[in-house]
Amino acid sequence: MKMINKQSLEKQILKGITGMVLPGEILAMLGPSGCGKTTLLTALAGRLSGKLNGTITYNGKPFSSIMKRYTGFVTQDDVLYPHLTVTETLVFTALLRLPKDLTTQEKITPHVEDVINQLRLTRCKNVIVGGPNARGVSGGERKRVSIGQEMLINPSLLFLDEPTSGLDSTTAQRIVSTLRELARGGRTVVMTIHQPSSKLFYTFHKVLLLSEGSSLFFGKGSEVMRYFESIGFSPSVAMNPTDFLLDLANGISEDSVSSDRIEIKQKLVLAYKSNLADNLKAQVLEVDDHANNALESKKLERWTTNWWTQVMVLLRRGVKERRHEFFSLLKIGQVVAVSFLTGLLWWQSETSHLQDQSGLLFFYTGFWGFFPLFQAIFTFPQEILMLDKERSSGMYRLSSYFVSRTLGDLPMEMVMPTLFCIITYWMAGLKPTFGSFLYAWFALLLSVLVSQGLGLALDMIIKKENTTGNRWHRPSPPLSARNYQDLSNKSTPSMQAMKTTHTNKMGAPCQLKDEEKGVNSTRS
Repeated sequence: MKMINKQSLEKQILKGITGMVLPGEILAMLGPSGCGKTTLLTALAGRLSGKLNGTITYNGKPFSSIMKRYTGFVTQDDVLYPHLTVTETLVFTALLRLPKDLTTQEKITPHVEDVINQLRLTRCKNVIVGGPNARGVSGGERKRVSIGQEMLINPSLLFLDEPTSGLDSTTAQRIVSTLRELARGGRTVVMTIHQPSSKLFYTFHKVLLLSEGSSLFFGKGSEVMRYFESIGFSPSVAMNPTDFLLDLANGISEDSVSSDRIEIKQKLVLAYKSNLADNLKAQVLEVDDHANNALESKKLERWTTNWWTQVMVLLRRGVKERRHEFFSLLKIGQVVAVSFLTGLLWWQSETSHLQDQSGLLFFYTGFWGFFPLFQAIFTFPQEILMLDKERSSGMYRLSSYFVSRTLGDLPMEMVMPTLFCIITYWMAGLKPTFGSFLYAWFALLLSVLVSQGLGLALDMIIKKENTTGNRWHRPSPPLSARNYQDLSNKSTPSMQAMKTTHTNKMGAPCQLKDEEKGVNSTRS
């Protein structure tokens, strides 16, 4: 595999990796940090961009998006909503990932309950998952919830990225025991693991040892020590096989010095190519083609649920997760304080002072342009990891997420500007008619919705630039500061129009237009 950046510089990460794993087996990929374990796992799962040379087959057939539906992928970090319970987390996942020909009750009763019982989550099923600011389930239970989300689709192939990372030995043993039970059911489990205990090591059916993107060993875990002894590498004292293998992957042996590490790695790579590589390739070619013909003939739709179902499920989940943020006392206090301060500054301004009232309306659009924009920028990154995870699994459309997020924020986005408008409009002495008030209120709400959408778009652009490793540059013209000023300049006249069309205290309409042009020329 080769990764290519924008400067057209290639870096080869994986070098000639060959292997296979059968149903009912657990393959553990070992190696030091930075050796390519996660890259290989992500590539096998079809979730990695880059230039890949070679083939990845599933039951003898090239890996495709259709087969991706039958695989599960558990990331190293447990990306879960902290304020949802274990049951709610699994239920919402089932509603989005299971086929639409199943009813809601059929998705919940057999599937969710079976996963909870199978992963031994009954004791904590009504406890929130928890996070940095909310106490919830333990680390091992969080990992089992992440595994349960993938088990809902009953995958025949399950990928896990360091499922025991950060767990104690007892909890790690429980996780691996759970995975072994899943493998006994005919599933194929592929996982990366950093430094398992000796007890865990011998539970793996196959082991792949990597060093700087090259294979040093692939085969049964029970045969790994005999293989390295046959090529002249053996521990002088009894030790954990994993410690010995990691030392070799780092180029460290009993009688080596720091200058010999590169030579040791090269020797191990050459030994693998001469002793194991050819036999392994022959075994891969000899594997009978047991592909399930149903995978080819069955026409799978791109989405398991329709657009409206996705919107409603995401809306319900978003409201449950973010209900503690709605109508925050801090936000309400900020808006009320600014409202009264604004009302006092423009207290009962006379209609003859057109520039004063135009300044108030411009402050309307300015404040409610930046306030929701920054709210969107600073709150959306908390969900970006979840969005990436679920979108890579094909759970829902991006438009479904955007609409559900907008609808979920709508009560807060409507109530706060309405409260602000009610206080300031009448304190400032603007035209005291209900129609004029509704006109200004409606224009303000439109400005808020546009600013929120702009904040989400701007945050996505910043996130994209950060993930590609490039520095932030000047935004493109649609998001530039001048265009945002145009947004304010378009919102302000919308509210000024209700004064221009309803009042006649300043004389002829042409006189109002001349004064308004003067104000605009001063701002420009």
